[in-house]
Amino acid sequence: MNFVMPDFIPAAAEIFILAMACVVLLADLFFGKTNRWLTYFLTQASLVGAAAISAWLILNHGGDIMLTFGNMFIRDLMADFLKLVVYLAVALVVLYGRGYNALRGLDRGEYYLLVLFATLGMMVMISSNHFLTMYLGLELLSLSLYTMVALDRESARSTEAAMKYFVLGALASGLLLYGMSMIYGATGTLEISGVAGALHNHMALTPVLTFGLVFLVAGLAFKLGVVPFHMWIPDVYQGAPTAVTLMIGSAPKLAAFAMAIRLLVFGLFDMATHWQPMLIFLAVLSIALGNIAAIAQTNLKRMLGYSAISHMGYMLLGLLAGIGVDGSNHGANAYSSAMFYAIVYVLTSLASFGMIILLSRAGFESEELDDFKGLNKRSPWFAAMMMIVMFSMAGIPFFIGFFAKFWVLQAVVHAGHVWLAVFAVMMSLIGAYYYLRVVKLMYFDEPAEDAPIAAAPDMRFILSVNSLAIAVLGLMPGQLMSLCAYVLTGGQ
Repeated sequence: MNFVMPDFIPAAAEIFILAMACVVLLADLFFGKTNRWLTYFLTQASLVGAAAISAWLILNHGGDIMLTFGNMFIRDLMADFLKLVVYLAVALVVLYGRGYNALRGLDRGEYYLLVLFATLGMMVMISSNHFLTMYLGLELLSLSLYTMVALDRESARSTEAAMKYFVLGALASGLLLYGMSMIYGATGTLEISGVAGALHNHMALTPVLTFGLVFLVAGLAFKLGVVPFHMWIPDVYQGAPTAVTLMIGSAPKLAAFAMAIRLLVFGLFDMATHWQPMLIFLAVLSIALGNIAAIAQTNLKRMLGYSAISHMGYMLLGLLAGIGVDGSNHGANAYSSAMFYAIVYVLTSLASFGMIILLSRAGFESEELDDFKGLNKRSPWFAAMMMIVMFSMAGIPFFIGFFAKFWVLQAVVHAGHVWLAVFAVMMSLIGAYYYLRVVKLMYFDEPAEDAPIAAAPDMRFILSVNSLAIAVLGLMPGQLMSLCAYVLTGGQ
């Protein structure tokens, strides 16, 4: 057997991030204690460099599908586009969290290193064309996040959250791996495109395949954080340092979306009649529990955790609407609406947790709803920014969150699931309550304290841009939606 040298060009961004992670590690070892800014600068430079490589691949190869490493790794337009959004999200995470971490002794080299490894895991997940590479990327991301949650060693709450996350995450990984092994047994291949081919040619053992599919969807549901695999979300969101919660609640959602698309749509599309009812079940329960449970929360991070559960439920609506009740194919519209929803959620999640970090200071977390009382009197500008974020999450016209929900529900109606769309709208009305409650506290209540907002100018500026982008995109959402449809269809 002759060794064939793989083509490294499609994976150039991943190789660059891995090399830069080693550079960050060495730089922190030799210069980190006295020059922490260097570690921060190198991390941001790594993300910018990876973005430049992905942009170059788009410009030079466009919609070409490039396979390498024995067809285990795929480079296509969707992968490069999602990676660019991931770089942007992670860069904002690092920027927002810098001051927060410095005040709490968490501004250490291992934080930046774990961020880069988590980013690498997401990139591998997005470009996986094989069950093993998918699992490798997932575990690289998961192990990095487990460690980041426990980064504050002095906090019992963080340690407890990390243990809970690790135990439940290990269980979910086991379910996913078991499902993959069953599908391998049924189809004789671990390659996602090979599984699709085996199904298309009726070469798979259906009972075994269905059994494996159940475990696969269960593992996927955990990574998305949807009911009934949601137990970790509120506790981890609340227990982790806010800079880490910001990381967990943003970019990994894009990787989970890519994972769902690769496995269910690109690999198991011919079994849509089997996984579609599962997704309906997960979506309905997630939207209901997330919106109802969030009402009772007094901790903003915990409330946003339940909100994340409901939002992932809405995203699942887009994934399940690809096949109509009459068997018709609505894939292009449905899957692009799901991608659009995931991107919008990441942007709003970054801004919402960024606001919590903005109001935090040494010895004070600012994560309770009462901490936002009278924010308009303390800072009218940032009260307006938070209002934009909350309005968008609530789906109020004409913010970008409204169009995210609108296009997902439109895809659901076109697929013939009218009752599902009606249910989602009713739940959205319930969900609007806890978002508007935050706005009410900011504008109509007296401030609980008068402490000035002590945040770096760069964070203030970028957070303002992040929030205003949510409002501006709401005025011209069609461009981003068209872009999502374009990359999903490979530029066709």
